[in-house]
Amino acid sequence: MTLAPDKYAPILLFTYKRLNSLKKTISALQQNFLAEESSLFVFSDNAKQEKDAGAILEVRKYLRSVSGFKNIQIIEAETNKGLAASITQGVSQIINEYGKVIVLEDDLVTSRNFLTYMNKALDFYESNPKVFSIAGFTMPIKGVKQDSVYFTLRSSSWGWATWKNRWQEVDWEIKEYEQFKKNPRERKAFNRMGSDMAGMLDKQMNGQINSWAIRWCYNQFKKEMYTVYPAVSKVINIGFTEEATHTKEKFERFKTELDNTGTEVFQFSQNVRLEPNILSQFTKTYSIASRIKYKLLNSLPFVPLKG
Repeated sequence: MTLAPDKYAPILLFTYKRLNSLKKTISALQQNFLAEESSLFVFSDNAKQEKDAGAILEVRKYLRSVSGFKNIQIIEAETNKGLAASITQGVSQIINEYGKVIVLEDDLVTSRNFLTYMNKALDFYESNPKVFSIAGFTMPIKGVKQDSVYFTLRSSSWGWATWKNRWQEVDWEIKEYEQFKKNPRERKAFNRMGSDMAGMLDKQMNGQINSWAIRWCYNQFKKEMYTVYPAVSKVINIGFTEEATHTKEKFERFKTELDNTGTEVFQFSQNVRLEPNILSQFTKTYSIASRIKYKLLNSLPFVPLKG
């Protein structure tokens, strides 16, 4: 499949104050096969606290030095929006003009074929009414050919893509929430893709967290639509550090291997459905047992090995 240069989806990169991880994210993107033919929009959020103002200035200074893309536009927020508002507003702005987007945050390192995979998947599934989004990240999954894909009913927020006609129909207010929270059958169905989902939505609606992703996933659930996942991950998350705003872990539950094949040929399928063997592997990461295990591991004091 050959893509016309003017059909490459714009890349949206959302950043805050983590300069070191941002540099790694951009460095990896610059090495992508389609980087020089892709437009990059960087959304730089402003400081939430005065103590972070210096870090924001350093990030913005660095961004002005970035090259290696067809076009680069830096959008600097005047006030702190937070990640959820930054993404919902930023994606809406660009997707309304371009019709599709590829979205990253500043703690994601991509493989060289990430943009190729995402653009080809966007083209292949654009007219398939069953597909909600494209994921770049995956946990290791057995039983899937290396250059192919699989499907779930849960989106990934770690390197993803979608189209305007999917995005613009999302109910970000979750107007049906009062009915959902009292419906055991619907809650169980939502948790089919991971035991954390209904609880995460509860926290969102109760103001305990501020997540765009769980609202995105809920809308996908209501529409019974699928996300396309690569057999081998095109993204790794390097954000589980003390610098992180949302995640700080010594033991990573989502550790995976980055695709190093460099292939630009992928086996996509229009037979969009769930495979029980794949689904059981996918949901294991989000199971109660797995969540408890890693919570306990990360609560232990770090003891360096001797010798």
